[in-house]
Amino acid sequence: MTPYSRAQLQIHACVVLWGFTAVFGRAITLPATSLVWWRMVIVSLLLLLVQRVRHALWKMPARLRLTYAGIGVVVAIHWLAFYGAIKVSNASVGATCLAVAPVFMALIEPWVTKSRFDPRELLLGVFVIPGVVLVVGGIPVAMHMGLVLGAVSAFFAALFGSLNKRFVHEGDPLAVTCIELGAGVALVTVLAFLTPHEAAAIAVPGARDAGLLFLLAVACTLLPFALSLVALRHLSAFAVQLATNLEPVYSIILAAILLGERRELGARFYAGAAVVLLGVFAHPFVVRRRPDAASAAAHEA
Repeated sequence: MTPYSRAQLQIHACVVLWGFTAVFGRAITLPATSLVWWRMVIVSLLLLLVQRVRHALWKMPARLRLTYAGIGVVVAIHWLAFYGAIKVSNASVGATCLAVAPVFMALIEPWVTKSRFDPRELLLGVFVIPGVVLVVGGIPVAMHMGLVLGAVSAFFAALFGSLNKRFVHEGDPLAVTCIELGAGVALVTVLAFLTPHEAAAIAVPGARDAGLLFLLAVACTLLPFALSLVALRHLSAFAVQLATNLEPVYSIILAAILLGERRELGARFYAGAAVVLLGVFAHPFVVRRRPDAASAAAHEA
């Protein structure tokens, strides 16, 4: 097997694992605040066990640590909104909303990275709007708040993706992840302390939830992150983006099979999701990026 073929298999394995994040979010019974807090705590502590990470953190300038901590706050808000959307609707709705992130990316990335604005990306964003309308009409009214939270999640996903593209080359990737998630833990802890609502408190997971949280942290966060770093050495931005666009597809299929969500959603939802995903898949074909762009973005689904 050639290095390119092996890298293709590795990046698709990462995307499948990332596709499970929405399923885990639905299967874990903890509120979104507790789920995000525990996921970040587990990953941060596991990373701190790695000597290379501790060494990189010690050598990193304070300015960079503060920069990555700020990005970590954005990551935490994205995860809170993403899992909040799943809790008040379902995994399929949350995953479909996340597919709209490229629409926001078209507007945010040029501003953050100081790059040229490409109107083709905005046109693709306009293309997915009818799909979003169909999605709204294909879910129960009680799930509409999930769409709102999902849109917020997609916005912050685009924001932290753009920020990571600008700053990720300045630090060790694992150390950067440790700082970002550690800052996320701090933010969620403060929010839980300041918010009197019971759902915002940090709950102690039972045995079942603890096991699922550990799987989420290791199998859907650390493992695919490390695997993607290896794959990125041999893949272009186009190949990586095309594979990553499959994540919402995997999430919807897994949710239908494992959670039975196909019974909760109408045909209009799946038609709208198809339109949204078509726009997402068209993106790398319409807008061909430079080969070095792929290695700049860290995936935090």
